[in-house]
Amino acid sequence: MSETPPPHPLDGPRFAFGTLTVIPVRVHRWDRTAARAGMLCAPLTGLAVGLAAAGLGLSLLVLGAGPLLAAVASTAVPAALTRGLHLDGLADTADGLGSGKPAEQALAIMKRSDIGPFGVVALVLTLLAQVAALAGLYGDSWARGALGAVVSGAAARLALTLAARAGVPAARPEGLGAAVAGVVPVPGALAVGAAVTLAAGAGGALLGPWEAVRAAAAVPLCLIPADLLLRRCVSRFGGVTGDVFGALAETAATAALLVLCLGGTAPPVG
Repeated sequence: MSETPPPHPLDGPRFAFGTLTVIPVRVHRWDRTAARAGMLCAPLTGLAVGLAAAGLGLSLLVLGAGPLLAAVASTAVPAALTRGLHLDGLADTADGLGSGKPAEQALAIMKRSDIGPFGVVALVLTLLAQVAALAGLYGDSWARGALGAVVSGAAARLALTLAARAGVPAARPEGLGAAVAGVVPVPGALAVGAAVTLAAGAGGALLGPWEAVRAAAAVPLCLIPADLLLRRCVSRFGGVTGDVFGALAETAATAALLVLCLGGTAPPVG
């Protein structure tokens, strides 16, 4: 019988990056303790993905591309770094919710490899909203576009941390949803949420006080629609699944971008 390796400070980041991104990280532990640490570290993966998205968008701007192409690139990077799993989860969740079937049949629909009409509509509208919001931010300034890519990436994974909080059940006995459902203590989830909010505000402060307020506000505000979706899925399916986690990430990312692009540039002083 193989022995369980002793806990390691990097168990959390390894679990987070190994399960939420395609970054080649070996996950040494796959238990509730590692899952708890990993979901608490989930926003770190969003930070890495957001920085990569901002980097590609800014590179295209430097090469002479317009804000729209930069926005498309910054939207494509998170999809590539997650193998499209979050987008796939969004589509599957939309199909499950839109099916009108009982929980067991809806979960079966979500496990199919094809995408139904509800999933197609959800994907198209979500991607259009993300690209449009980022294009507006890049059109205002390269810094606002980069900030949007980073904040939305971290906020999206923060939604996963909160969805893994204690009291949220799994809809199935297997899969990623079952592995991480209910592992995060509520105080820990709130602490991570506060940290991400403060970090977003600090990043926005580099562009001025107005951007600091808007960036900090984007984090809790984007969690409202994500939590409403979470509650609907728990009520509808009996708990969370890996697909639901993906849908929550895309919902939070889109909502954060919408908040960041509203209100235009900083108001004049005096």
